[in-house]
Amino acid sequence: MLLSIETRGPHSDELSYLLHKRPDRFQSFDASFGKVHVFYPRCDDNAVEACVMLDVDPVAMARKHRDDNSPLAAYVNDRPFVASSFLSTALSANLGTAMAGRCHDRPAAVDRVRPLAVRLQCVPVRGGEAFLRGVFEPLGYEVEAITHALDPAFPAWGESAYLTVTLRIDATVRDVLRQLYVLVPVFDNAKHYFIGEAEIEKLVEKAGDWLASHPMKAAISRRYLRHQSGMVRRALGRLENDAEESPEDSPRDVEPSAETPRLHDQRHAVVVDRLKRLGVRRVVDLGCGDGKLLRRLVKEPSFSEIVGMDVSVRSLEIAARRLRLERFEVTEFRFGEPDAGTRVRLMQGSVLYRDRRVAGFDAACLVEVIEHLQPRRVDAMAAVVLGHARPRHVVITTPNAEYNAVYGLAPGQRRHRDHRFEWTRAEMTDWCESVAERYGYDVAIEGVGDADATLGCPTMMAVFSIRSTGEKSEGSDVGGGSDA
Repeated sequence: MLLSIETRGPHSDELSYLLHKRPDRFQSFDASFGKVHVFYPRCDDNAVEACVMLDVDPVAMARKHRDDNSPLAAYVNDRPFVASSFLSTALSANLGTAMAGRCHDRPAAVDRVRPLAVRLQCVPVRGGEAFLRGVFEPLGYEVEAITHALDPAFPAWGESAYLTVTLRIDATVRDVLRQLYVLVPVFDNAKHYFIGEAEIEKLVEKAGDWLASHPMKAAISRRYLRHQSGMVRRALGRLENDAEESPEDSPRDVEPSAETPRLHDQRHAVVVDRLKRLGVRRVVDLGCGDGKLLRRLVKEPSFSEIVGMDVSVRSLEIAARRLRLERFEVTEFRFGEPDAGTRVRLMQGSVLYRDRRVAGFDAACLVEVIEHLQPRRVDAMAAVVLGHARPRHVVITTPNAEYNAVYGLAPGQRRHRDHRFEWTRAEMTDWCESVAERYGYDVAIEGVGDADATLGCPTMMAVFSIRSTGEKSEGSDVGGGSDA
């Protein structure tokens, strides 16, 4: 079994520091199932590639895991050759410091987002390429999967379940290793060790920050826990609670105590008016909460299709009741085209993950959403919304931190406890202009609410419009990868 991780460009040399493995040595480590080897096929100024190779001892493995009901099963199987839970164990045992995000020699490298290419040989994907893409693409990976015939001499036998997989993403090494640790056994749909309550803790620890809002979290959890229904229910409960309690993953349409209901209504009215003036007909409200903006949109006949998306099932259920939707179900994510035929639809999802269901709309709205994200995730949101979903217009509103003095708040105090940050007007302008240039949009920024001569308006609104030339700027990921 062979796993390779490659990075190119500036700071490539940091990979060896992050992995805590010297590039000038071929290093071997003992494991319960055989040997783990770490080496670097390439290490120069332009690129660094690190490999983890498993040398599984099938005889030793058979002696430890003998199946009396099927004595040949311990010897006749694919375990020594495929990406499986053995690889996860090897990553945890030998790259655990990198997975934990510790690097004393280069501490700044831990959180550095860098281009990474991960190659996995012989991945046993139970569910095929569609399942593989459904798991990785919402996380932002570009997936290349090479299939292999069972036997080239007998094409009628069809394709093998084993794939050669290449994953490309701009991310931290820590996050990629954690995701591989959880997901490799999921594709294999098997584990070589006993599954106990400790596995729930491992799942929440390694994947809680991204799995809670993943569209296939139920399927991933079931396979990770080997279909033990009681443990799966407890794990999903933990993940759901984390998602509902974490502002970064579940933006709430809450009324901050520092603001007035009048400002809240005025903000929604300005957004709806702007959408009408832009000639929008199909609109998606990302982070819709319990549907306050949706109720305004529904009243306007000019909007032919209205979609609300939120990570919280509870908020969507409240929105469904308030919108008087006759039919609303939250089901596991399915591939294919989204359901059509209804003017108003609700769906579960996150602004941090790619989702083909929200691609290609006339407009996307994020009203008082981004300040609930961790600052390090705001650019990831921009890549998903402006770079991948690619609506013609994007409307974003967020509090103006300078105006907080009007509410009597101390410097640095935020309007609501769930806000992870609040920008000044200059910070808002800098970020908007940066992402607009990156993804090929023009942007206009204006204030909403009663203006103070010095401090500006309480709310800032940015309206992004895709450039008429249709050309994206360098760095845009439009067209890169496949939809989730």
